Amino acid sequence: MKYWRRVILGREFYVEHGRLAKQANGAVLARIGDTSVLATAVMSDQAVEGIDFVPLTVEFQERFYAAGKIPGGFVKREGKPSETAILSARTIDRPIRPLFPKHLRNEVQVVVTVLSADPGNPPDVVGVMAASLALNLSDIPFNGVVAAVRVGLIDGQVVFFPSEEELERSSLDIVVAGTADAITMVEGEAKEVSEEQMVEVLFKAHDAIRQIVEFEQDILSEFNVTKVQIEEVKLPEDIEGDFRALVDTNELRSRLLTQGKKARAQAIGEYYESIVEQLKQKYPEELLNQYAIQLKDLYENLLKHKMRRIIVEEGIRLDLRGPKDIRPITCEVSVLPRVHGSALFTRGETQSLGIVTLGAPMDEQIVDTILEEGTKRFMLHYNFPPFCTGEVKPLRGPSRREIGHGHLAERALKFVLPDEDEFPYTIRVVSEILESNGSSSMATVCSGSLALMDAGVPVKKHVAGVAMGLILEPDAAVVLTDIMGAEDHWGDMDFKVAGTRDGITAFQMDCKVSGVSRELLYKALMQAKEARMFVLDKMYGTIDGPRSNLSSYAPVIKTTIIDPMKVGEVIGPGGRIIKGIIKEFDVQISVDDETGRVSVIGNGEEKVDAAIKRINEIVKEIAVGDVFEGKITRIEPFGVFLEVGAGKIGLLHQSKLLSNLKALKIGDVLKVKVSNIDNLGRLQFEEVAKGETEERRTSHSRPERFHRDERDQTRSRRNPRSGSD
Repeated sequence: MKYWRRVILGREFYVEHGRLAKQANGAVLARIGDTSVLATAVMSDQAVEGIDFVPLTVEFQERFYAAGKIPGGFVKREGKPSETAILSARTIDRPIRPLFPKHLRNEVQVVVTVLSADPGNPPDVVGVMAASLALNLSDIPFNGVVAAVRVGLIDGQVVFFPSEEELERSSLDIVVAGTADAITMVEGEAKEVSEEQMVEVLFKAHDAIRQIVEFEQDILSEFNVTKVQIEEVKLPEDIEGDFRALVDTNELRSRLLTQGKKARAQAIGEYYESIVEQLKQKYPEELLNQYAIQLKDLYENLLKHKMRRIIVEEGIRLDLRGPKDIRPITCEVSVLPRVHGSALFTRGETQSLGIVTLGAPMDEQIVDTILEEGTKRFMLHYNFPPFCTGEVKPLRGPSRREIGHGHLAERALKFVLPDEDEFPYTIRVVSEILESNGSSSMATVCSGSLALMDAGVPVKKHVAGVAMGLILEPDAAVVLTDIMGAEDHWGDMDFKVAGTRDGITAFQMDCKVSGVSRELLYKALMQAKEARMFVLDKMYGTIDGPRSNLSSYAPVIKTTIIDPMKVGEVIGPGGRIIKGIIKEFDVQISVDDETGRVSVIGNGEEKVDAAIKRINEIVKEIAVGDVFEGKITRIEPFGVFLEVGAGKIGLLHQSKLLSNLKALKIGDVLKVKVSNIDNLGRLQFEEVAKGETEERRTSHSRPERFHRDERDQTRSRRNPRSGSD
């Protein structure tokens, strides 16, 4: 067993190898602060036949014992990965995936298990370093050393590995990953940070990454690891030469410039088939079938090279746009009749239908992970059905990609949402991707923003998103605005920028190349800003502010704040009082014991207002002289007992009655005034004549004495809160 320690960026990094999980190809225990993760890497012995991609799987396992907790719910063990675990797995997957050999076809599984969790050091960042070391110390082919940092920006100062409290004050929360040579992955949110600030933060983050990478390289220098040699199946030189000779570059250009995604794909596919048919005249079909994957790879490389040269040399893209041009945009709102808010955003061949649903506080998402407990009032869910790309696939639950894209769009929009005090609704946004040809997550941001305004949610301003790309050739570098699928696939960088007119609110980047200079990144961000302003103008032209009224189908929610010490009075013994209000007014009630915030939810404003009024009456401090409409609950020879508020009962002695005692019955309502409150809190009333003013009637007469039979009736009502639960 070996271990290493080093203080980097004010944190102690600890790495251990050779003690745990020794049957894996590679295993490393890594720790920052009190957060420890075990990363293992295993590769199958046999290659998977018939695939044209690297079969890599990254799993992130949260263990509740890591935080000293037992899982909630009926089953007391961990089940399927939480959303946090899936997002953490993606954070680790994205920087390491490009570093595997392109021809690797053996299954590789990287498992990162959280063994100890410290809230000040989230385990996803530790997991990137641990996975990198586990792969490099294994015999699995892997070319590179990666690391990651979490970055905040507080009062203009860059903070690495910010604490939870620091993140509350930070205007930025991003994870940056990379190698010693380049930033390869960025993901995060911001509070309208400028492009200049973002570039500054990214390059300072890269300097920090280099320090962690240097630590990893020092560890690796102590080992002489022999990697498994994976034999690459290569296309025979004669077949490759003949294939290249049959490809007419002018025809290739013509096919690539076919307009329309489906038409272009068909034209490209037909040309490939025609070349293969010509090859069959010289080579046996069985031989060509044997190298079918390699032939397709060769053809795709030719397409990729041609597309890039068209952009660099001719300044046009596959859909004939210039580098800075945005596809045609249409925005529509109120496209669905009964939902609370809806919008349709279409950009070229990418279309998102955004739907907003407003719910009660009890509809909030319960969050229970190893580091988080509580609720979440804003959710954005992204759906990517197979028909949006013209494909047939089985419908399962949400994929990792859908969860990741939805999370990015959610982070982009949450900054502009109103505080709960201003708007007490739970908000759910769903994006249905109906067509996709690139940039669907940014279309989700746009449709979500439009739908929120359509729903009447008092958002501060619109948020728009644009996906940018890069073609980096030896003789030129071209930044592309609003990339489509082929440009994402064959380009060198995909970065998505969302924000308002005043700054960036979310940012995601995946870079496939090194050598992206500070100037080039700044140029790309400024080009993205220009595009964002164009899209925002379109959105503001459709709906320039939140609607003044909510949908008639949305629930009515009103709140009142009461003394937390009086929550028990609202609930009542065994919940009797609150249940009675719920039943009487047909509403739902949510009570926060700590803050005294009471939310009443119903389908009609009148019922909600009446319930709020009743609650305020219950908690109101009763004083001598207060006048009430009281309902008779019991009649005795010496007088009547009246309820003047839920659970508040007092005596109206016969000497204070204006009405005929014998004519009264239970349920009758009398107008009474509080004449006295004794030292036990018991109420005594006197009847007030209809139309009589408070000034004309005083209560200075000697208070009546309670009959001894009355004491038992009032003792249990002296303190209504005592029976609450």
